Amino acid sequence: MKLTMGPILFYWQRQAIMDFYADMAEQPLDVIYLGETVCSKRRALSLDDWIGLARDVREASGAEVVLSGLTLIEAASELGSLRRLCENGEIRVEANDMAAVQFLSSQGVDFVGGPALNVYNAFTLNELVSRGMGRWVPPVECSAELLAALMQQATEHDIALPEIEVFAWGHLPLAYSARCFTARAENLPKDDCGFICQNYPDGIPMTTQEGQVLFTLNGIQTMSGGISNLLAEYPRMQSMGIDALRLSPRSENMGEIVQLFDQVRRGGTPPLALDGCNGYWHGQPGMVTVEEVGLC
Repeated sequence: MKLTMGPILFYWQRQAIMDFYADMAEQPLDVIYLGETVCSKRRALSLDDWIGLARDVREASGAEVVLSGLTLIEAASELGSLRRLCENGEIRVEANDMAAVQFLSSQGVDFVGGPALNVYNAFTLNELVSRGMGRWVPPVECSAELLAALMQQATEHDIALPEIEVFAWGHLPLAYSARCFTARAENLPKDDCGFICQNYPDGIPMTTQEGQVLFTLNGIQTMSGGISNLLAEYPRMQSMGIDALRLSPRSENMGEIVQLFDQVRRGGTPPLALDGCNGYWHGQPGMVTVEEVGLC
């Protein structure tokens, strides 16, 4: 299976972004995603900067590079920026909104379907494949059972499957809102937020009254409180025919995470104890950790 590094979901300083991708270019990754998917106000890098960085990463790593687009389009200006991204003419694009699908399909170019696209059956999948989707990241709440059933449904109806890339490690992006939760937490208006998200490179943990981390706030995005970790599920995903595993960036220790997944990919045994949750994969609440005998 391929190992991929998803786009940075948090708002980092420009130099932190550059340093991160310089590090990832040296890791055993097959695909590296770049670009802003959460908030159009995050302009540490312009579109031209992202394209230039993608070229540099591709040259340094030999990996495929993909530019990821916004997930929630709220203004005509954002739609225009998304169109320019989709019409870059050089680098494959990940569509996280149906507007991007429309732009890309009208050009007849191959694209990646991101996890925010609502695809839960083979017929919807087939519609997107017919429009040029060559790789698909299922919704993060998709269980192994549901995914296997979808793949079986596709086989029964002679529907060609794209590459399937499972979100395997990181804070799960759960929901998007027109309101900015990070700005609200700092008593700032969204339109004059002062780019406060940069103060929280891994988001703001949101806890229950009992002190349990429930969610992570990241601007307009609500994420899982815990880190989803499907490393122990590698053998099962391999037997299912999954093509790629996505790791989602955090500000620290990503090189070590890549190495752990690569070791298992090369035949190593998953660690006996793993941090993180995997409930969605097992059809249970996402924050649950399910332990399987012989795996973790």
